[in-house]
Amino acid sequence: MLSFICETGYDTNTSKLAAHFAGVTQTTVCEALMKLGYARISKADGSQTLDLQLDALANADVAPDQVYKDEASGKKDNRPGLEACLKALRKGDTLYIWKLDRLGRDLKHLVTTVRNLSERGVGLCVLTGQGANIDTTTSSGKLIFGIFAALAEFEGDLIRERTMAGLAAARARGRKGGRQFALTKNQIRLAQAAMANRDTNVADLCSELGITRATLYRYVGPTGQLRDHAKRVLKIDKQPLPAANTAT
Repeated sequence: MLSFICETGYDTNTSKLAAHFAGVTQTTVCEALMKLGYARISKADGSQTLDLQLDALANADVAPDQVYKDEASGKKDNRPGLEACLKALRKGDTLYIWKLDRLGRDLKHLVTTVRNLSERGVGLCVLTGQGANIDTTTSSGKLIFGIFAALAEFEGDLIRERTMAGLAAARARGRKGGRQFALTKNQIRLAQAAMANRDTNVADLCSELGITRATLYRYVGPTGQLRDHAKRVLKIDKQPLPAANTAT
């Protein structure tokens, strides 16, 4: 329309009107929503390929240049392809994956990732596998994912309950949880006496105790003084400071 008006040589008012509508057209152009894909294989030794996943993403109309890839185990935190994909997603976009296990390290990580996407206004669509009905851009998909989130929370609660029950049972039997000490009381006394002797060979002492030099120095100082680890094993409390002499 604009080119027709210019060619026919309408008056100034018409030209201004055309310019006005041209400006409106430019300001109302909206950025198109994108479909991004993510594909991952666990091994990069040639025994696995991305072909099946890439074909599924292509059938879902995800452009090849919009697919992010990783060749890494799902248990690894460092997945550059996934990080780049999550950063590239914008509000209104949809992330497509072949199966749920391609995205999350475990159920908790999966739920956290998808929840963050939902908060950003990004949808998730699973193409096959157990989560094939998950499409967070639809009401039914959101319902199914809500069940996954509830299961993840339930799993976390069970782990905490079992841990607390195990610790309570251990305490009832006189055992305490936490990291075990490397030296026994007798070994600490032996190390204390040996280190107080200037002729002691530290390497030989460590070999006899079956510990490293760093471990030895966590318990006993170079001249035989006891350190915090040793005091905790021997249950030695810090001695109070002597009262100041107030006599005049």
